[in-house]
Amino acid sequence: MAGEDDGAWLVVGLGNPGPEYASTRHNAGYLVVDLLAERHGARLRSHKSRADAAQLRLGGAAAVLARPRSYMNVSGPTVAALRSFFKVDPARVIVVHDELDIPFGAVRLKRGGGDNGHNGLRSITSSLGTRDYLRVRFGIGRPPGRMDPADFVLRDFAAPERRELPFLVDRAADAVEALVAEGLEPAQNRFHSLA
Repeated sequence: MAGEDDGAWLVVGLGNPGPEYASTRHNAGYLVVDLLAERHGARLRSHKSRADAAQLRLGGAAAVLARPRSYMNVSGPTVAALRSFFKVDPARVIVVHDELDIPFGAVRLKRGGGDNGHNGLRSITSSLGTRDYLRVRFGIGRPPGRMDPADFVLRDFAAPERRELPFLVDRAADAVEALVAEGLEPAQNRFHSLA
């Protein structure tokens, strides 16, 4: 169990800034952080680290929600600046991101690992100097046919996906809260059994 004396958590939702990216698959992390802020009555405000951030309590622990204002592929310096400013142990950093290799709608949690071609994760790993941070992976599935994955992630969710999206974002936000309140293994046991 995560206790109050274990230090703060940093929950970073990855995405790209600007209205043209707002409803794209690549912005799943932004959607989850926005919902967490809404649930807890927190307002994301401009922070000097080039992010929008809010301090709140998740699962009884101090936490910071953040959305980097930099493009996803260069989000690492912003995450490192937030981690340093709020004095968060890298092991208590949670990155919420889209994941091509997980079916649409599935949520998977893990600590560490490679970036699997995800440039946002590559940037964060490089800037933090470690892979040992937590990930909440929001499944977006593989692109159809021969579509370039780089094009697919920057496209809006399809109409049938958009109908399910509020439920799925809600589930991913629940997974973040479970990760903080219960720890990795219990949260994995709960959320990996779902579609």
